[in-house]
Amino acid sequence: MAGETLFVHFLGTAGALPTPLRNPSCIMIRRGSDTLLFDCGEGAQQQMMRLKTGFTVNAVFITHWHADHYLGIFGLIETMAFNGRTEPLTLYGPRGIDWFVNIIHQLTPKIPFTLSAIEVSDGDVIMFDGYSVVAFRTFHGMESIGYVLEEDMRPGRFDREGAISLGVKPGPMFGKLQRGSPVTILRGDEEVTITPEMVMGERRRGRKVVYTGDTRPVKNQPELLANADLLIHEATFDEEEGSERAKEAWHSTACEAGQVAALVKPKILALVHFSSRYITAASHIKDAKEYFSGEIIAPNDLTTVEIPYSDE
Repeated sequence: MAGETLFVHFLGTAGALPTPLRNPSCIMIRRGSDTLLFDCGEGAQQQMMRLKTGFTVNAVFITHWHADHYLGIFGLIETMAFNGRTEPLTLYGPRGIDWFVNIIHQLTPKIPFTLSAIEVSDGDVIMFDGYSVVAFRTFHGMESIGYVLEEDMRPGRFDREGAISLGVKPGPMFGKLQRGSPVTILRGDEEVTITPEMVMGERRRGRKVVYTGDTRPVKNQPELLANADLLIHEATFDEEEGSERAKEAWHSTACEAGQVAALVKPKILALVHFSSRYITAASHIKDAKEYFSGEIIAPNDLTTVEIPYSDE
């Protein structure tokens, strides 16, 4: 896992209605050679072209069945077929995903790759190589889910000086210990086994990204969402204009997103899904700062955030 890059591309950050500067919801996460889409609103393909990410998507995760979160899938699959894709593609989502994929097959009967559906609900875990995606319940007045992408635990720090003091010479044995295998050395006339536990620190957590999709503030599972490197929480309205409207429409205000961040303590809070009534997100950031003292961003479309490894 060491050295895997982790990039989050904000392809679409608008609310239900697109604007000249914001497309409907679409978040692309690229980890190493894997590319995952979280929601896929209309126009997602053009955003991929603008960022030059290509269309090699390994899986798509849908949060709920409002059209601004899935209409882009139809065109994306057509493009994949046109480009000769042969690798299978799985769509994950709440109840109805089987029906949705069946509709795609009916409208595009000659897809040259296997397109399958997997229904997920609160607590389901999808395993990938080196990381997992966990579904959690959200609150949008209909069946809806958010997703947590979290890497596996990674090895602790290698104590180079400690290994040398035990008699291990710098070289291939260092790498073997770091990969989790014991080594045998000669200490005088005696063979001595050095185990990784003797020279490796405590295992460290991997990186973590949380995406809520559309929802009222998600405070129901603080342990699952806690300590993310990046929390992407919807903030459709600011407090001045939208507090009551947010409740009626099952959305969140920026204040409420800030309250969630204060509870689960991410390194960065990213506000998304802005109503088309707003020209800027300055008031949203100001509102969120009332509750969360950490870093807050309101990414524009085509913004890319790189998630580095933690020093912890």
